[in-house]
Amino acid sequence: MMRLVCAIAILLGWMCLSGSAHELRPAYLEIRQSGNDVFDILWKVPALGDQLRLALDVELPDDTVVVTEPRSTFANNSFVTRWQVSHPGLLAGKTIAISGLQSTLTDALVRIEWSGGGSQVVRLTPARPAFQLEPRQTALTIAMTYVGMGIEHILNGYDHLLFLFGIMMIVPGLRRLIGTITAFTVAHSITLALASLGVVNLPRPPIEAMIALSIMIVATEVVKMSRGEIGITVRYPWAVVFPFGLLHGLGFAGALLDTGLPQQDVPLALFAFNVGVECGQLIFIAALLGGAHVVQRIPHGEPILLRARQVVTYGIGMIAGFWLIERSLSFIAA
Repeated sequence: MMRLVCAIAILLGWMCLSGSAHELRPAYLEIRQSGNDVFDILWKVPALGDQLRLALDVELPDDTVVVTEPRSTFANNSFVTRWQVSHPGLLAGKTIAISGLQSTLTDALVRIEWSGGGSQVVRLTPARPAFQLEPRQTALTIAMTYVGMGIEHILNGYDHLLFLFGIMMIVPGLRRLIGTITAFTVAHSITLALASLGVVNLPRPPIEAMIALSIMIVATEVVKMSRGEIGITVRYPWAVVFPFGLLHGLGFAGALLDTGLPQQDVPLALFAFNVGVECGQLIFIAALLGGAHVVQRIPHGEPILLRARQVVTYGIGMIAGFWLIERSLSFIAA
């Protein structure tokens, strides 16, 4: 029993110290053909404060010629560099790499646009820091790239996972849980689309602070429920989850827009990214339900779950409080 409680406490503490959601922002490389042998390059790297950035650089083929010198600017917590290169015989079939990616925990999203209308989208990781350019790529391949990004985002988004964890402890019964999660899904899908399309444009730091506050509120409701107090969240969970889902959708949109999403791919990317987010949610929920079912089948499983529930509830509340203070100070100081 004590080993389980200690393990849960250590896990929650690690989540608190390992950072808030969206810290592992991807880098973004866009190569757009603007002439017969000429390409415009945009390279966006996540910033580390106001002066530093991740040590990531683009490695082009050796016979690439620089036409205009790189020009860098700082915007939206990223360093953006633009320049122009030329390459005889186009770049199709050539290899492009991101140096330094192996030493990070982030990814790089690469988009190639050919003047004839073809495009290629590739997601590079520390295990795969290079790729070969293709003249054309199918819509399915592009969609799968964004699905993978959505799954990774939700599974690395500890604040979203803790919110779902709290909701699962509040809502009794699988049927009511499905209805509540559906309300959350519909809500964050709405704001994800509106923010990604530019219809809604709100500053991210206050949104992130409000997301932390939503987790604290859910954790408080779990504590009240354990004391026999039945609040509105327990009676009408969907009515509470829906507005909170709108906030979380803005957080999802921020992660998607961090990649510098090209306008030509917005409809496909929105759908695929949202599918990835839902897949990640289902994986997380299934893992929790499966784990709880296994524990219930062992001797004294119910008392273990009860004790673990108490530890997790207070742990979630403390982590959310830490994030709320940290995120509030970040935008107040700015």
